[in-house]
Amino acid sequence: MKRLAALTVLALAMTGSVAQAASCARDAAILLTPDGREQRVTVEIADDAAERAQGLMYRKSLPPDHGMLFVYQSPQPTSFWMKNTLIPLDILFFDARGVLRHVHSHARPLDLTSLPGALPGDPDPNRMFVLELAGGEAARKGLVPGTALGHPAVPQGDAARPCD
Repeated sequence: MKRLAALTVLALAMTGSVAQAASCARDAAILLTPDGREQRVTVEIADDAAERAQGLMYRKSLPPDHGMLFVYQSPQPTSFWMKNTLIPLDILFFDARGVLRHVHSHARPLDLTSLPGALPGDPDPNRMFVLELAGGEAARKGLVPGTALGHPAVPQGDAARPCD
């Protein structure tokens, strides 16, 4: 019986029908989509004012499955611009629980337009995490509002996707 159970789990894992356990790490964002798919992105962390101000400026490329995670000390209104950013980016805005609330796709390089972290009428426009990915990556990975961010920086007591 144990062998049958083990073979069943192995078969399901090979077909992708069982979610793989993934532990949180500082250099990785684990993203659980509303339809149950888990995506992993290697991240650089920007968690102080100087790092957040620099962001991904002057980079000439950003590989797939890589990004920058901006971490704020507390939830607050956020907006980004693309000053000195040479590549198109997807900018994903998360609340304090790590729930994706807004996606700005394909932000234009070198554009000085302010890109707010919340749409008009959002009942809770404060954001605590922002993830920048190469333009088009959010759609390719199926990252839509409701996606949950798993990362050690997300307060675990109320995290939408707690760390393992």
